[in-house]
Amino acid sequence: MAMGTTDPGPGGRGKWLRRFGWLLAIWLASVGVLLMVALVFRWLMRAVGLTAP
Repeated sequence: MAMGTTDPGPGGRGKWLRRFGWLLAIWLASVGVLLMVALVFRWLMRAVGLTAP
């Protein structure tokens, strides 16, 4: 009894593209969230006077 198969089958490429698409979407979302957090910190630091003139 085989645990898995190496034959991609009829939808092999579409499955790969879908997985890559999810990876790209998750990466873009994480970068966007980090950008928002950085902007909030920048705004807070500017609000309390911690930035250089």
